[in-house]
Amino acid sequence: MSEGSSLISDLAVILICAGLVTVLFKWLKQPVVLGYIVAGIITGPACQITPTVTDPESIRIWADIGVIFLLFTLGLDFSFKKLMKVGGTAITGAITIVAGMMFVGYATGLALGWGHMNALFLGGMLSMSSTTIIFKAFDDMGLREQRFAGVVLGILVVEDLFAVLMMVLLSTLAVSKQVEGMELLNSVVKLGVFLLFCFVIGIYLIPSVLKSFRKYLNDETLLIVSVGLCLCMVLIATKAGFSSALGAFIMGSILAETVEAEHIERLIKPVKDLFGAIFFVSVGMLIDPQLLWEYKIPILILTLIVMVGQICFGTFGVLLSGQPLKIAVQSGFSLAQIGEFAFILASLGLSLKVTDHFLYPIVVAVSVVTTFFTPYMIRFAEPAYKRIEDCIPERWLHALERYSSGSSTIHQKSDWDKLIKSLLRIVATYASVSVVLIFVWLQYVSPQIVLRIPGWQGNLLSLGLILVLISPLLRAIIMKKNHSPEFQRLWNDNMFNRGSLVSLILVRILLCIALVMIPITRLLNAAVGYLWLIAALMIGYVIFSKKLKKRSILMERRFFTNLSAREIEEEKHATINPNFANHMLERDLHLADFEVKQNSLSVGKSLKELNFRKLCNVNVVTILRGEERINIPGGNERLYPFDKIIVAGSDEDLEHFRSYVEEKLHVHKPAPTDTQEVSIEQFQIQKGSKLIGCTIQDSGLRENAKCLVIGIERGTTSLKNPLPSTIFAEGDLVWVVGEKRKIANYDL
Repeated sequence: MSEGSSLISDLAVILICAGLVTVLFKWLKQPVVLGYIVAGIITGPACQITPTVTDPESIRIWADIGVIFLLFTLGLDFSFKKLMKVGGTAITGAITIVAGMMFVGYATGLALGWGHMNALFLGGMLSMSSTTIIFKAFDDMGLREQRFAGVVLGILVVEDLFAVLMMVLLSTLAVSKQVEGMELLNSVVKLGVFLLFCFVIGIYLIPSVLKSFRKYLNDETLLIVSVGLCLCMVLIATKAGFSSALGAFIMGSILAETVEAEHIERLIKPVKDLFGAIFFVSVGMLIDPQLLWEYKIPILILTLIVMVGQICFGTFGVLLSGQPLKIAVQSGFSLAQIGEFAFILASLGLSLKVTDHFLYPIVVAVSVVTTFFTPYMIRFAEPAYKRIEDCIPERWLHALERYSSGSSTIHQKSDWDKLIKSLLRIVATYASVSVVLIFVWLQYVSPQIVLRIPGWQGNLLSLGLILVLISPLLRAIIMKKNHSPEFQRLWNDNMFNRGSLVSLILVRILLCIALVMIPITRLLNAAVGYLWLIAALMIGYVIFSKKLKKRSILMERRFFTNLSAREIEEEKHATINPNFANHMLERDLHLADFEVKQNSLSVGKSLKELNFRKLCNVNVVTILRGEERINIPGGNERLYPFDKIIVAGSDEDLEHFRSYVEEKLHVHKPAPTDTQEVSIEQFQIQKGSKLIGCTIQDSGLRENAKCLVIGIERGTTSLKNPLPSTIFAEGDLVWVVGEKRKIANYDL
């Protein structure tokens, strides 16, 4: 009982302090995350003024749960399809930033004499910008529709993936205590296979299951199912030797591809907010203000390195990808901070006991300072760009303009390029899934079969079942793309191509034979020659079986249907077509949606009367009204409350339109009138009442007393919802709905 009481009292101290401090930070217009960290310092053991937490260890357990939900919601917002769509700009920028900051952070750690492992973790912490802080800053500053904001958010998507990979790699290095090339490569391959397997199997199964039970999934059951799936993947990841955070991220990214993704994200947000708050408070609890003062010089150095390094590497990476100089500078200044992943990596280093305790509060302090300066750095980007533009020679500016315009042209890819990339993607996907299935089968399922059916019969049955299970995958490895347009053009174009094309098929056949040989050699005690013969026969069956071909096609069709379900659903209800938006983004034009408020002066007016094109230089391209979509509306089309209007324009035009709408169409709310809530009341018609002999319609109760007659009791009978022609009589008990004060003041 005492342990439970201490846990409850600790939570009370944490949440009350966090609530008070975050309200103060909201008032000061500072990020809430900073408030949580300050609350942690106040409730931590280093503070002797306020009540402190009595059992920090139990709070750390809750903080670990907070990390799980943070990564789960990050995965929900991540989506592997979103990663594939962010383009070369985001990938080039993210790689440049992460690689550059990793090197600078590692070198700085060594220069400060902190040792190899501390320096390695420091490099990882300094290389990740804060998705939460930047997203919030863009929202608060009204910059979400700006062109550079799209570039920054794309970079953050790629950085999120790098951060998850970095967690796994740093964990591996921390356990081995040394860098070995083969071991690191083995970890990377293992991670890649695990991610690919979980993603493919998850997309194949989970959306179909959720779709089947959709009518039974209300808010409560969907929340429970989502959390259960998250924790199930956490368990699988930890059993496979990975971190719990990785498992949560994977399940979030799988559920991100379902049509229920936004619903799940909305349901899980309160849970994430609660445990996330506990996590950030626990971060602050580990900070000792005296230690911060002791390491004030390293904190200052690292703060300058983060801000200068992120700006330089971010600007260079975006510029390298072919974006204009202005976009590159704005992106670099927006990324000049570190955030939640730095805390997670710092916690990881402490839990693995490979980093010193002083590193944690130092990194948190650097994050706090850089987060504080984030809005100011974003605002300073444009003046900085103008200063840079004035300093750069004219010929350099022309060269940069030619480079950025030339990089956006579309180059025709060769058929070989398309074919090889498609084959690599197909072979990697299906081979990874096959390897994991074979491993799981031989490790867990086959021993159970042999236990119940001993001898060669059990082994043969186990072999047959696993071969049937992987046969559709093997067929896809061998046969996919053999009848594609690229393959046919290359085959018919040149006789010399045919040898290479046949070689590609043979290589895939040999790969499938090797995959088949794995369970055969484990389960059958036969000569090698016979084993190869069995494998070859199996592959022959895979190639020529029509039944297997149909099964393979159906499995693939189901996978891609599940993968595209959310995108198709979003396009039905989307205010902006994503493809059109991306196409316009390259031309410095944007689409933005605005909702027509109930009290807006634009309600009831036609587009011709409003004349947004002349006043704000924007065009209304779509009106979304309920389920109705009006594309390219005419001038006579009128606006109604809750209409969503989609307008097109440049950064400056949209900003002008936003301010115009807020200023010109703003209507002050009328002062509240002296009204009360309505209630059910009753009164009896006394002798001499003026209501006697009057009908309900002629009595004036509705007009003068503002009440509605809903029933009359007369003797032993009662009338419910009486007709307006009903005549009042002496002694009637009348039931009305209205404001009690007005009924009482009316002369009955």
